[in-house]
Amino acid sequence: MFERDRPVTRAFVLHPDLKSDRDRRDADPALEEAVSLAAALPDLTVVGAEIVRLPKLHPGMLFGKGKIAELKDRLKAEEAELVLVDGHVTPVQQRNLEKEWGVKLLDRTGLILEIFSDRARTAEGVLQVEMAALSYQRTRLVRAWTHLERQRGGLGFVGGPGETQIEADRRAIDLQLQSLKAQLAKVVKTRALHRAARAKVPYPIVALVGYTNAGKSTLFNRLTGAEVFAKDMLFATLDPTMRQIELPHGEKIIMSDTVGFISDLPTELVAAFRATLEEVLDADLIVHVRDISHPQSQEQADDVMAILGTLGVSDTAPMLEVWNKIDRLSPEAHDGMMTQSARTEDIFATSAITGEGLDALLEAITEKTKDPRTAEVLTLGFADGRARAWLFDAGVVTDDRQTDDGYRMEVFWTALQKERFSRLPD
Repeated sequence: MFERDRPVTRAFVLHPDLKSDRDRRDADPALEEAVSLAAALPDLTVVGAEIVRLPKLHPGMLFGKGKIAELKDRLKAEEAELVLVDGHVTPVQQRNLEKEWGVKLLDRTGLILEIFSDRARTAEGVLQVEMAALSYQRTRLVRAWTHLERQRGGLGFVGGPGETQIEADRRAIDLQLQSLKAQLAKVVKTRALHRAARAKVPYPIVALVGYTNAGKSTLFNRLTGAEVFAKDMLFATLDPTMRQIELPHGEKIIMSDTVGFISDLPTELVAAFRATLEEVLDADLIVHVRDISHPQSQEQADDVMAILGTLGVSDTAPMLEVWNKIDRLSPEAHDGMMTQSARTEDIFATSAITGEGLDALLEAITEKTKDPRTAEVLTLGFADGRARAWLFDAGVVTDDRQTDDGYRMEVFWTALQKERFSRLPD
């Protein structure tokens, strides 16, 4: 799906492990994730990876002179063309290291922006990524890039025609940002229509969230019968997808598959994709999908909850937790997870591949989205055709009679349906 006829760039991945940083991630899984990030781009091949232990950061060069010389020999031996640093690199550090090593360099933020650009499919997603990327580039004009000459898919951080002349100065970037903001303003109007359309949906909305590559899209496909792109790679899904499904007892819900989260997600992208993640904020139930087979599963879950908090999701929001990929566990670990989840309310051990545990999950979704029903009588005018149609679509009408002034309708509905009905545009 993402494969294109591009030259392949040889990349070397470095994870700086700063000893003075008490909040730093475990180095080995962090390096593994960084390599997976690099592998998510079809025109990169990782030729080497290394953890660099650092007692402190060097302001101008990031690494010490001895390590820089050692890495220079290693990069030359591997014929690396690009260095990916799993962390923040200042513009000055980037310029100095590129000059010293004779290769391009990209930090974690730049790499994630490149992946998002490569994957964005909707007009809104493309605009938001380009704005985030331009804001990022604007701080890095100490070097000559030709990224704004979009000669390939993605942002051009990795590929592009080279570094022979400066084409992206602050003025050019600011002009492009103004143009993108104007285009996005038009998209915002469309998004308002989408919000209004969601208000018309008579069924509960269930949003799947989770760390990237936790198996959300595979679970989504299994439950909905959809064919959303699902692959064992980071950020396989970027643009959200929504599908209607029928639960075991006949109730209907709308399920949404969303972009995966990741630790140290660029702040530019959190802001840019806030609108893309609006269905999470509007969801009646959030299903947090975890890769329980991953050694850093708890740390990943903490990252997801932190990002949900920055998006404005309340700690009290209705939520289920899914321990996915139990098929990857050893028999002993598998049985332990099944026992532990069975004893814990709102946690379900599943395998989206084999289907194990999904029946119990669907029952829980049914219970969480089910609401006590009450009978009411509504009076609608002849001009309220859309509202009347919504009630019939929701299946809540028990009696409908025409009067001199309009319609007298008896409904049997949940508090959620009543609340959604109240939000219908006039």
